[in-house]
Amino acid sequence: MEDTELKNLQVLVNNIEKVIVGKTDVIRLLITGILTNGHILLEDVPGVGKTMLSLALAKSIGGQFKRIQFTPDLLPSDVTGGMIYNPQKGEFEFRPGPVFANILLADEVNRTNPRTQSSLLECMQEFKVTIEGKTYLLKKPFMVIATQNPIEFQGTYPLPEAQVDRFLMKINVGYLEPEEEVRVIKDQRKAHPIESVKPILNLNIVNQLQDKVKEIEISEKIMEYIVNLVMATRNNENVKLGASPRASIALMNSVRAWALLEGRDYVVPDDVVHLAFWVLRHRIVLQPKATMSGLSSKDVIDDILKKTPIS
Repeated sequence: MEDTELKNLQVLVNNIEKVIVGKTDVIRLLITGILTNGHILLEDVPGVGKTMLSLALAKSIGGQFKRIQFTPDLLPSDVTGGMIYNPQKGEFEFRPGPVFANILLADEVNRTNPRTQSSLLECMQEFKVTIEGKTYLLKKPFMVIATQNPIEFQGTYPLPEAQVDRFLMKINVGYLEPEEEVRVIKDQRKAHPIESVKPILNLNIVNQLQDKVKEIEISEKIMEYIVNLVMATRNNENVKLGASPRASIALMNSVRAWALLEGRDYVVPDDVVHLAFWVLRHRIVLQPKATMSGLSSKDVIDDILKKTPIS
């Protein structure tokens, strides 16, 4: 681990904290996402800073930020772009949609219909868009940060499991402590702190950090531990649908990025324990009887962590 890499990551965290107060762990989880070429689902009530968190990350890395407000009448072409007739040339030409950015904020993603939701599947998995048989590559890095409100269900469409599984993590931002909220309103007496956020990294450095994550050492035993945890979700009596092999890959990539954030060039078991909930929580579906008895995905994952030994 080079000091420069660790310094870059710490400076990135500090820069985002100028806007997002008291949420260091959430910021580090978000950075874990971009370090692994992963996507993040932010689920929380309105007003806790989901949009500002996304924008602060984009501005801090000098990336292009675009936001789509998902609504029931949104079309797939409003996301990916489409063929537009050019009268001067007398032919149709491709006009890129907002997905052609470095950070795409899919705001209230569950408010649009399944057809439009599915337009993100190819983008998130293969980092490309196919329109009328022609493929267009997305920018590097590319990250989708989707938000949804867990309280309101009227006028929403639940995300299909195939799409939820493509998110590296599902994160809650949460409310602030009283002293942190006082600081927030003090900071916004004259202007929002987001206006003063400057790029402190560039996209080339982010791509280099992504390459560095792939060099982080992870032992055979830890990889077996990850697989055992994921397989335990498939064999748990309280789980109707367990996590897929994609979850194993996501957890492996996440813990390597987390190790880099911690200043190590190797993964330790505690990294897996720390990230397991965030990576697995949205990938399991509980049995109805488990839900009715008051069990949550956190309860089930905590129980699996306790019962699964590190070989």
